[in-house]
Amino acid sequence: MTKRLDGRVAVITGAGSGIGLATARRFAAEGAKVVCVDLDEESGAKAANEVGGLFVRADVTDEDAVRAMYETAVEAYGSVDIAFNNAGISPPDDDSILTTGLEAWKRVQEVNLTSVYLCCKYAIPHMQRQGKGSIINTASFVAVMGAATSQISYSASKGGVLAMSRELGVQFAREGIRINALCPGPVNTPLLQELFAKDPERAARRLVHIPLGRFAEPEEIAAAVAFLASDDSSFMTANTFLVDGGISGAYVTPQ
Repeated sequence: MTKRLDGRVAVITGAGSGIGLATARRFAAEGAKVVCVDLDEESGAKAANEVGGLFVRADVTDEDAVRAMYETAVEAYGSVDIAFNNAGISPPDDDSILTTGLEAWKRVQEVNLTSVYLCCKYAIPHMQRQGKGSIINTASFVAVMGAATSQISYSASKGGVLAMSRELGVQFAREGIRINALCPGPVNTPLLQELFAKDPERAARRLVHIPLGRFAEPEEIAAAVAFLASDDSSFMTANTFLVDGGISGAYVTPQ
């Protein structure tokens, strides 16, 4: 494993499982000091212990908690070089616009979009003082495509993440801060496994649209995050970085 992130400080939200956990492992393997943020104390602390990092319990929809988690990172390690704003939810009551209630809509927007707004708002000033930094915001392939089997608030929230990342990437480019949106396809995570368990038919319908014929593994997405965090992507900002198994490029899925 290369040490592209040697000595850099990375803050990861949603680090206790799925893509966040895989990325914490990848960042640590590449030499980063990792701050694992999660609402779940057990899984978050376990992740931090595994990668030799620091655990911070935080509700990423709480402005004071988000501000404090970056301050904690700086106090512990001296900087915030990488922010991977990854926490998100996809609850079963977020469905068609005709059936999704306002409370379900608001909750998904708060966790998936407002939290990214807050994380960017409080990570960027630390990076401005350093004159450099990389922010990776987790959007989704649904930010660039429509689905007939809708999760309306999820899709809208990820579209917001994509648009916000693009704008911030342009705004802060001359200050040495790169901001990109990661757009994964379906990933074999607890979130997807829960969808399979609750509605296997609906979940299986998604698989046929993936040219590679399978879901991504979290480690594959983590590799993409590590690339965006590293100097290997030094000329990339305001970018829509699709890692989707070919979904967004497919008109007819190869058989």
